[in-house]
Amino acid sequence: MSLIRDTYIRFQVLVHEVAKFGVVGAAGFVVQLGVQNGLHSGAGLGPLTALVIAYAIATVVTFVGNRNWAFRHRKGKGLGQEGLLFILLNTVGIFIQVGVVAFVTYGMHMTDKLAYNVATIIGIGIGTLFRLFTYRRFVFAQPEESAEQRERLEPEPSGR
Repeated sequence: MSLIRDTYIRFQVLVHEVAKFGVVGAAGFVVQLGVQNGLHSGAGLGPLTALVIAYAIATVVTFVGNRNWAFRHRKGKGLGQEGLLFILLNTVGIFIQVGVVAFVTYGMHMTDKLAYNVATIIGIGIGTLFRLFTYRRFVFAQPEESAEQRERLEPEPSGR
């Protein structure tokens, strides 16, 4: 039992961040698919145009959620730098999604709604893994601790 508890304590922050990131991502997913399908099927926009517009809207939703909830405890680099990095990394993320959808739509000539949505979901899945890693590492990164700060946080060695 102590192994499970010790493992949880060791990875507690990561577990909570991933869970919150997932909730925020789920909200972004619903926004993206809703807007994307509304624009593509309802308004008649092209598949990639609808995807990019929906992705931009979902990006705003996820930035607010990630900054103010999922990674709120991290002392980041400020709104401006975090926002810029978030946009740059989401630009890479959109290329991942567009690449998958373009491959399925134009490379495989699968143009039905099911193929479109499955390709979108696969692109979102791959992009999500990329975003989780890069958000934690670059956007909402913890500032580097000095040697003095680390010494204060490390427990004293037990006396003999």
